[in-house]
Amino acid sequence: MSISQLLQEATIWLAWSGLGLGFMTIVAFLFNWGVKFRLVGTAIFTLLLSGSCWAFNESYTPPRTFEGAMYTPVVFDNGGNLVVAQVNEDFPSEAIEPSLQQLSENLKGGGRNGAEITVRIRKIQDRSPGISTPIILGEAIRDSLTNTTTIQPKEKLSEINRVNKIETTNAANEKEDVVSSQELTDQSPEIFPNETNEDSPELSELLKIT
Repeated sequence: MSISQLLQEATIWLAWSGLGLGFMTIVAFLFNWGVKFRLVGTAIFTLLLSGSCWAFNESYTPPRTFEGAMYTPVVFDNGGNLVVAQVNEDFPSEAIEPSLQQLSENLKGGGRNGAEITVRIRKIQDRSPGISTPIILGEAIRDSLTNTTTIQPKEKLSEINRVNKIETTNAANEKEDVVSSQELTDQSPEIFPNETNEDSPELSELLKIT
């Protein structure tokens, strides 16, 4: 049973229970039963629960599912126009597009109203110890005004990955330069300041002669 069906049935059962308790409350007041005030509170609380279940059911939107989509955990979300999900190296290529659609359709957050949201699925490729490159597998643009999702072409992804590769290469080169400089510093002999010879007797004797 889905949540929506459960809420619908709970609303009906609670409503009928509240009406029944309300009728018993009226009878309790007519016959002056000792539990009449307890019945008042119970009836009101049951009717409030019924109204709450109805309101939640009206506002609840079940998540959409797409055939072929796989679970893609979100690793970055700025709350506005960018959402990034990360997958494993062996993520199948045929699951990229439906997973993008599913992730885009189920975005939450009231701060996204009126924004075009970029949704990306990426994987991390290790290049060297401490250096890795993000590889964009798919990208979609979600228009929150029209509630439409547009899958970006592979040409754009290639350009993004090319820029990421250049930036990663530059970062790796800078790291290698720092490591090389550190190695040269460690291998160079230590240089100590010259010791002063003011108290040397040879220097004093030489000064007297001159």
